[in-house]
Amino acid sequence: MIITKEMPILETVQKYPKTVDVFMKHGMGCIGCAAAHFENIAQGATAHGIDVDKLMKDLNLVVEK
Repeated sequence: MIITKEMPILETVQKYPKTVDVFMKHGMGCIGCAAAHFENIAQGATAHGIDVDKLMKDLNLVVEK
């Protein structure tokens, strides 16, 4: 797994720009919000009621291609 639940959202998007569409598809349109600067993926997903495991699977699928 390249991306982990503990990675900060903003860092993930900066390092892997293709993940933006995955976050948006899962309902995390907060990529540009202040919380993205300090929340990790698990925290952000949980706050939005998103299935963290499914999100992680989809994030890693897009970066492994």
